[in-house]
Amino acid sequence: MATPLYQQIANDIAEQIRSGVLKPGDRLPTTRQLMDRYDVSETVIRFVMIQLKAERLVYGQQGRGVYVGSEPGSA
Repeated sequence: MATPLYQQIANDIAEQIRSGVLKPGDRLPTTRQLMDRYDVSETVIRFVMIQLKAERLVYGQQGRGVYVGSEPGSA
């Protein structure tokens, strides 16, 4: 069975975090920027964020954005 699109994107961002491309405290691109980068809908990006938050790789700050956790898996 094919991996869902949101999971593919979440895996891509998670790999950027684990490899150090995105560092603790870095702000992720906005929803609009991610939509444009991956050519997907806002709904897909919402699922991506739910997945990354569930994996404790990122955390959200109301009105400020989504940030990489202090260490992988600890956000």
